[in-house]
Amino acid sequence: MTDSAQPPAGPAIEVEGLECAYGGDAVLRNVSFRVARGEIFFVIGGSGCGKSTLLRHLVGLHAPASGTVRFLGRPFTDADPAARRELLRTFGVLYQGGALWSSLTLRQNVELPLEEYTDLCRRELEELATLKLAQVGLLGFEDYYPSEVSGGMRKRAGLARALALDPEIVFFDEPSAGLDPVTSRRLDDLIRQVRDTFGTTIVVVSHELASIFDLADRAIMLDRAEKGIIAEGAPRVLLESSRDPRVREFLTRGGK
Repeated sequence: MTDSAQPPAGPAIEVEGLECAYGGDAVLRNVSFRVARGEIFFVIGGSGCGKSTLLRHLVGLHAPASGTVRFLGRPFTDADPAARRELLRTFGVLYQGGALWSSLTLRQNVELPLEEYTDLCRRELEELATLKLAQVGLLGFEDYYPSEVSGGMRKRAGLARALALDPEIVFFDEPSAGLDPVTSRRLDDLIRQVRDTFGTTIVVVSHELASIFDLADRAIMLDRAEKGIIAEGAPRVLLESSRDPRVREFLTRGGK
């Protein structure tokens, strides 16, 4: 090994033996997978299979019944409050619909995580929020309210907020939901641009075949009856090689 050679970086996300339950009823059991740094990784499957449930447990909105989640080599599931707060800065989340505060302008929405996690002054907050909106194509819309822009623009503003702290990982919950095909494709292009420009690790929860085949480096497929992962790999490889009829049925919907 030369002096300039670097050891390979560990995974961005490590999930081991995760069980997700509500009120004692398990939705997912023994879920384990890894996401490489800089990868676009999809969580796919039919309605009710636990995709969004898994996401909520990964980002700490719900505590798992058992199992562990690690981000960038550091434990998250059972981290103390100070360590958890530090880890929360390493990832952003784009929820369905953008999840913007309707009473705040787009710029004010983007400023929220900056106010929470930085000591920037008001002018710096405004400048950085404006920059993040410009990065997603919303320059000039800083003072608009969510109700005054389209659904696709709300999604992009939500992405700007998710990128506010320059996270190493960004999670997307059904980003194409409610969007027309053209707008959905533009959002897919923007997601790829974020990865390619910043080296960001991307995790996308989706059932949209166009996005799955166009964007995903790898995917895991969840199954409602199995309550866990039934397939893992590149979507086109799964389509060509999987012998599981559930996988093939999902990936060939609409004649794909």
